Amino acid sequence: MWSIIWLAVFVVLIVFEAATTGLFTIWFAGGALTALLVSLFLDMWVVQMVVFLLVSFLLLYFMRPVAMRKFNAKRLKTNVEDITGREAKVTETVDNFNATGAAVLNGLEWSARSVEDSVTIPVGERVLVKEVRGVKLIVEPIGKKKDIFEETINAEGI
Repeated sequence: MWSIIWLAVFVVLIVFEAATTGLFTIWFAGGALTALLVSLFLDMWVVQMVVFLLVSFLLLYFMRPVAMRKFNAKRLKTNVEDITGREAKVTETVDNFNATGAAVLNGLEWSARSVEDSVTIPVGERVLVKEVRGVKLIVEPIGKKKDIFEETINAEGI
């Protein structure tokens, strides 16, 4: 009798996994299959349930990360994911206070805002894209720290 129940649980979990493709119930289907095999030799439902739970969670814990890496290895980055860390050129002064700013990246013009509200970035400046929020690039000037350093050196006459 238990073998029929475990077979039904196995089939339901496989059908659910096929419908969702989320790689979650497949591990419990493996536990149900193992419990089905145990039920052919032992008629003790407690042992079968322990085997089901133990095998299911071991498969989930150890095999899911491996499977997810395998399936996600072929996943391509979207354009937005590829933008962060790239350089762009400011085409309209970036001024967070006045809510203005635009930059060109890969031939496309984006709205742009500065990482720091107090920093205004002039037209023609090269900027580094720190993140993308909606349709806006969040940028910082390239070499900003170097310019501040140079200004300090020049001001002190070193």
